[in-house]
Amino acid sequence: MVLEALKELFKRDLLKLKNELSLYNSDTALWTIEQSIKNSGGNLCLHLIGNLKTYIGNGISTIGYKRDREFEFAGKSVDRNELYKQIDETIEVVNIALSSLSAEQLRDNFPMLIWQEETGMAFTIIHLHSHLNYHLGQINYHRRLIDAKTLN
Repeated sequence: MVLEALKELFKRDLLKLKNELSLYNSDTALWTIEQSIKNSGGNLCLHLIGNLKTYIGNGISTIGYKRDREFEFAGKSVDRNELYKQIDETIEVVNIALSSLSAEQLRDNFPMLIWQEETGMAFTIIHLHSHLNYHLGQINYHRRLIDAKTLN
């Protein structure tokens, strides 16, 4: 039951990520940074994709994803349709990985060391969902702030 809820929450919020990207009034706005805003919506999207494919995809399903964390924050002008495609792939990766887990495995340790010490599977998956929502909120604010400036 918990795994089904997690799958539903990840899918819901990754679809929200796609929607947020679609609401930017231009591709330029999606990649804009200025003043104290250090990450664009596009870069935060790349970061979320990389994070989930690395920790859920590689950690649980061993998909062999090669993360480029530097590009997540430095890359620019990735086509929105490519971002949508990557989000869809991430939804599938998360769904397959979480579908492969049993309720007993949720009581085990997460198979990858992310921080300095081992963490529980359930704790880590919930943390990854919280991380998704943290950055989803940043993207929402980024979009509204940048779009408001470009429309005036």
